[in-house]
Amino acid sequence: MSDNNPCLTCGACCAYFRVSFFWGECQSAGGTVPDELVAPINSTYVAMIGTESKPARCTALSGELGSNVSCSIYANRSTSCQDFHTSWEQGIHNPHCDAARAAYGLEPLHPPTLVAC
Repeated sequence: MSDNNPCLTCGACCAYFRVSFFWGECQSAGGTVPDELVAPINSTYVAMIGTESKPARCTALSGELGSNVSCSIYANRSTSCQDFHTSWEQGIHNPHCDAARAAYGLEPLHPPTLVAC
C-alpha cells in the first residue's frame, strides 16, 4: 500500500461494515486469513471478529480512525477487503466508502484534480 493511500488515514470501512467472506479463505482451509480472527456467520460464511455486529470494528484494524490506521493482516486479508476500493481509487465513485466515512465525520473523497500541461 502506498504511503499516500487515503486508507492509511481513514479506516472507516473496517469499523462500519461487516467483513464477511467464504470460509475457504481461512488458513485452515488453505486460504490466507488467520482462523483465530474470524467468527462463523453460517455454514458457508465467516466474518472478521469485531464486524459481526454493530458497532463494528475489525480486529485486524490498528490505530486511530481518521488519523493513522493499518491492517495487521493486510497481505493476508480476505477478497472482500481486497475488492473494496476507496472512492476514485480506480476513477470510480464508491458511495459505500462515502457512507462509512460520513459515519465517522470524515469528508467524502474527491476525484483527483487533473493538472493541465
